[in-house]
Amino acid sequence: MKKTFELNFLGKKITVETGELAKQANGSVLIRYEDTVILTAAVMGKNAVTQDFFPLTVVYNEKLYSVGKIPGGFIKREGRPSENATLAARLIDRSIRPMFDENFRNEVQVINTVLSVNQDYSPEMAALLGSSLALGISNIPFDGPVAGVIVGKIGKEFIINPSSEQSEKSELLLTVAGTKEAICMVEAGAKEVSEKVMLDALMFGHEHIKILCDFQEEIIKEIGKEKVEVELAKIDEELEKSVQEYARESMLAAIKEKDKLLRIEKVEKVKEQAIENFTEVYSDKDDRDEWLKQVSKVLDKIESDEVRRLITEEKIRPDGRKLDEIRPLDAQIDLLPRTHGSALFTRGQTQALATTTLGAIGEHQILDGLGLEDSKRFMLHYNFPSFSVGEVGRYGAPGRREIGHGALGERALAQVIPSEEEFPYTIRVVSEILESNGSSSQATICAGCLSLMAAGVPIKAPVAGIAMGLISDGKNHTILTDIQGLEDHMGDMDFKVAGTTKGITALQMDIKIKGVTKSILKEALAQAKKARLQILDVMQNCISEPKKELSPHAPKIATFNINPEKIKDVIGRGGEMITKIILEASNVKTVNDKDAVKVDLEDDGRVIIYHSDIDIINKTKEMIESVVKEVEIGAIYEGKVVKVEDFGCFVELWAGCEGLVHVSKLDIMRIDKPSDVVKVGDIIKVKALGFDNRGRLNLSRKDTMPIPAKEALKKKKEK
Repeated sequence: MKKTFELNFLGKKITVETGELAKQANGSVLIRYEDTVILTAAVMGKNAVTQDFFPLTVVYNEKLYSVGKIPGGFIKREGRPSENATLAARLIDRSIRPMFDENFRNEVQVINTVLSVNQDYSPEMAALLGSSLALGISNIPFDGPVAGVIVGKIGKEFIINPSSEQSEKSELLLTVAGTKEAICMVEAGAKEVSEKVMLDALMFGHEHIKILCDFQEEIIKEIGKEKVEVELAKIDEELEKSVQEYARESMLAAIKEKDKLLRIEKVEKVKEQAIENFTEVYSDKDDRDEWLKQVSKVLDKIESDEVRRLITEEKIRPDGRKLDEIRPLDAQIDLLPRTHGSALFTRGQTQALATTTLGAIGEHQILDGLGLEDSKRFMLHYNFPSFSVGEVGRYGAPGRREIGHGALGERALAQVIPSEEEFPYTIRVVSEILESNGSSSQATICAGCLSLMAAGVPIKAPVAGIAMGLISDGKNHTILTDIQGLEDHMGDMDFKVAGTTKGITALQMDIKIKGVTKSILKEALAQAKKARLQILDVMQNCISEPKKELSPHAPKIATFNINPEKIKDVIGRGGEMITKIILEASNVKTVNDKDAVKVDLEDDGRVIIYHSDIDIINKTKEMIESVVKEVEIGAIYEGKVVKVEDFGCFVELWAGCEGLVHVSKLDIMRIDKPSDVVKVGDIIKVKALGFDNRGRLNLSRKDTMPIPAKEALKKKKEK
C-alpha cells in the first residue's frame, strides 16, 4: 500500500513515497525534494560471505533524462559513471557504513537512481536521505538513521542546501552527515575560512541534520519492518585465548619497529610463526582451514588492539613520534626538464611527484553530467600505482579511491587558482604517488601546489594538507597528527585538512565509529592548523612564490580584442579562414600538428593565441588583425590582384579582405580587356569606394592614377 510523508524543511517540501515502486527490494523509497526526484532501493544477500570486511555497495545512477539531456557519443546511452556520480556514491557510502556492525557479512547494495534534477535542490542530499530511509524501513540490520546537508556561507549568514546562485557566491560549501547524536562524515571546499567558521558551520549543519533524522524516525516507527537476525562473523573464545597467549608479546615488539617495510616484515614473521604453530595444533581438525582463518583474524586483532592500546594508554605511536609530530619533510621542484612545472613532496614514507601542464582555454574538460557546469579549466588527477606500497596489482582506469582523492586535492587547490581573466590557461595537475605510508592525498596537495608555483601559475597563496587521526576507547580519545598507514587502518577517524596560512580550503572526514563530537572536531582542527603551518614553512623554503616566467616549453600567450561581429570572418566558411591562418603562421600541414598555434575565439570578441614561439604568436595576431581590419572609405591601399575576369579584377587588400575593381575603374583610358592592364600577382594601388547593397567592396585603380598633363590643363581652363 502506498504511503506518503511530507516535511517542510526550511520552506522546501520533502516528500517520501513508499509501497508503490520497487516493492521486491528489502526497502525502497521515492524521495521528492521539490523538483528533484530520487528512487532508492536497498537489498541484502540471504547468506553471509567469506570476506573479512562488510560487503557494502552504494550506487548513484545519474540518468541524463533527469535534466532533459540526450547522452553524447555514438551509443547515446549512459556509460560509465561520471566523476560526480562516483563522488556522490562515495559520500553516501562513507555516511552509512559506520552504522552497520563491523562483523556483518551479508552483502548489502543501496541503489540510488536519479530520475529528475533541479540543481537548486541537491540530488546528492536527497539520495543520502533515501539511502538511510530505505535501509531504515527495511528488515536489514542498520543502526541509523543518518542524514546530510550542505552548508553555505554568504556574508555572516550560514545557509542550508544553498541554491546554485547562492553556491556561486558562497565562501564555503560544506557537506556534513551524521546521526542525531554526532557527525560521521564531512566534505568541504572553502575560500580560506578560519577554523572557528568551519566548526560553527559543522555545528549549524548538525542542528538541521537532527530535523531530518526525526522525520525518518517517524516514518520508520510507522512502516518499518522488523530487523532480521543475521549471522555475524565470530571467533571461538578458546582459540582467541590461545592465540593471544602465543603471539601477543612478539607482536608488540614487531609493531614498535619504526620503518614501515621492516615493521611489515616483522609482523608478517610473527603471523607466519603463529600459523605454523596452530597448523600443528589443529592438525586433527576436519575443517582445519576454517580454524586457521580464525587464527589469522585473531592475529590481526592483536595487532590492531596493541596499536590502539599503545596510543591511548602509553601515548606511544608505532614509529616513536609524539602525538602531534610530523614525519620528516622534503620539498623539491624542477625535477623534469620538459614539463611546464614539476615538484616532489616527501613526508616520511609517503611521496608524491606532481606535474603541472598549461594548455589553451579550448582544452578544458567537457562535463557530460547533471550539473549546470559543462566544462572546467582546472583539473587534478591522482594516480596510485601498486608499487607505491610494494605490491603487484592491476592497472587500468582509475577507481573510486583515485577519483575521490583527486577530487579532494582539486577542491583544495581550486580555491587559489587565478581566474581565467587573470591567467587564460587550462591547467592540469597530475600526482603520481611513488611511495605511500598514509595520507597520500595530502601529499598530493602539497606537491601539486609546488608544481603550480614552479610552472609560474600565479596562485593566490600556497596550500598544504595534513591528515589527522583519532583513537578512542569509548571514554578517552587521542588525536594524532600526520597519521601513517597503520594508524589510518586501525584508527577511528581520518580527518584531512588543507589550507593556506590564512584559512581552510578543503576538509574531509571519514570515521569508523558512530560519530564525533564538537570538542573532538575543535581539537583536531586546532592541531591540524599547527601542522599545516609547519608544512607551509618547508614548502616556502623550497619556493617562496610562483615563478615570474613560464617554462620555455609552456605555451606563451597573446590576448587582444576584436569586434565580436568579426568572429565569423576570422573563422571563415567551414573554418576555412582560421585553418589558413594556423597553417601559414605555424608553417605546418595540419591544425592537429603538435607545433600548430592554438587560437581561442571567445563570444565577447576576446582572442587568445598560444604557442611556445613568440614570433609565431605575433604572426598569427597580425593575420587575424588583417582579417578584422575595417576598410576606410576613400582611403588608398596597396593590394594584390588575385583574379582577373572579363568584367574586372579582384584585389586582396589583406588576408580576408577582397574587393572588385570594375573594368571601368581600371584605368583613366578606356580599355577592352582587364588582362591588357593587370595580371594575377600584380601589386596595384586602389581607392576604396564603398560597399554595394550585397556588402561587396568596390575599388578603383583609376582614382589613384595621376591625371595626364593635357587633361589637367583642360580642367584648369574650364575652371
